[in-house]
Amino acid sequence: MSLYRRGSVWWTRFTTPSGEHVRQSAQTKDRQAAQELHDRLKAESWRVQRMGDKPARTWDEAAYQWLQETEDKKSHHSDLYIVKWLQPHLSMVALHDISRDMVSRIAGIKRKETSSSRANLVIALVRAVLRRAEVEWEWLEKRPALRMYREPKRRVRWLRPEELNRLLVELPEHQREAAIFAAATGLRQANVVRLEWSQVNLEGKTAWIHADQAKGGRDIHVSLNETALAVLTRQLGKHPVRVFTYKGRPHNRAYTKAWQKALKRAGIEDFRWHDLRQTWASWLAQKGVPLSNIQEMGGWETPAMVQRYAHLSPAHLAHRARLLDGLIGTNSAQSPNS
Repeated sequence: MSLYRRGSVWWTRFTTPSGEHVRQSAQTKDRQAAQELHDRLKAESWRVQRMGDKPARTWDEAAYQWLQETEDKKSHHSDLYIVKWLQPHLSMVALHDISRDMVSRIAGIKRKETSSSRANLVIALVRAVLRRAEVEWEWLEKRPALRMYREPKRRVRWLRPEELNRLLVELPEHQREAAIFAAATGLRQANVVRLEWSQVNLEGKTAWIHADQAKGGRDIHVSLNETALAVLTRQLGKHPVRVFTYKGRPHNRAYTKAWQKALKRAGIEDFRWHDLRQTWASWLAQKGVPLSNIQEMGGWETPAMVQRYAHLSPAHLAHRARLLDGLIGTNSAQSPNS
């Protein structure tokens, strides 16, 4: 028999023109789908062995190869998650059968589950895998042109000093200390909660984030103000390696249910941990710190990435706007006929 079942899953069985016996799970409980896979695999083996065609590679092979070759990517963990999510949709699908309509349909499912930005991550990974399959591995004659979703402009959210202080009062101690340090330095959550004492020089009033820890891939030099230094001083002796701990143990997350509850008690809505970084940048901008300095201090790659922080509030430019007072219409304030 060309098809047989193991439990509830169908398996295919056939002999290639060279006499090789092939047994392979169809990974489906649907007999018709299993039969279609069997027929395609058998026909493929005939074309490869008798006519010299290239074997049709599957998404599974391409995704595995991609993950093997991109292990050093910072987003490797995210890629693993996306590939796992894609498996029910693309497993055993031949690369040449992956069309723009198919990817759009799959991305649409992800978009309904989460958001356009998350769906775009799925599309981007599929596009990258197919590009490498075509250009580098020569597994694919031509990849489909995939279209990304339009995303809304990124939100900007920051707190006034009195709002932040109200939130700090409501946070548990370990979160409060980390939040103060984040607001005082502009560092991202991961760089704060995973900070090690080896990255701190209290006497020199500096800290540093190594390039492999920074989102931008470049070292970040952190000048520690008195607020940040006070936080670090209070952490001395709690752990030999890590700066921020919870009950004596290192932790890797600060954005928890306790954070949400504290926001509610403080009467603050729509505020994420990352918005502490936006708060830090907006305060500096309002104090007149040049964008180039904010970019360097925050470790942003380009000026465009920090531009939105400089315009969170135009009030800090009011004194410059007032420089024009008295220059316009001083001789025509009254009508000639008055």
